[in-house]
Amino acid sequence: MEEQTKEINKENYQEQNIDNSQKPSKKQEFIQFLKFLAFSLSAGVIQLSTFELLYNVINWKSWWATYLISIVLSVLWNFTFNRKFTFKSASNVPVSMFLALMFYVPFVPISVFGGNALEQIGWNGTLVTVMMMVINFLTEFVWDKLVVFNDRVVNKITKKTN
Repeated sequence: MEEQTKEINKENYQEQNIDNSQKPSKKQEFIQFLKFLAFSLSAGVIQLSTFELLYNVINWKSWWATYLISIVLSVLWNFTFNRKFTFKSASNVPVSMFLALMFYVPFVPISVFGGNALEQIGWNGTLVTVMMMVINFLTEFVWDKLVVFNDRVVNKITKKTN
């Protein structure tokens, strides 16, 4: 299984014109960022649409509950597509999912409680949601690139569990 993962990762590097000993070029990193941006925007559409449907159309006035549901849907979408198309990661998917979860363990409670507090003092709920989405985008890209879809990190964790 590990050999198969290494072979798939090798193919992914070759597909991106990168060998294991080289860092990606600035152009390749920029393209990767643009792909992340595109999938994040699509996830943002899912999150904002879900939030608006629940909060403004159905009039479910619990900001934190509507935000929580919308961010979960957004995260599932974003993780799936960024893993496959942006970072082209064939590494251990359960480990990658766990690492992504580790980003959201602190982020979701902070954004839920902070956003709810802002909404409670009179800030527009949609504006608060968009602000949280921007913060999520900026911090998640760094986390995904350096931790979740970094083969060295995933392989190191995988070796420790075997």
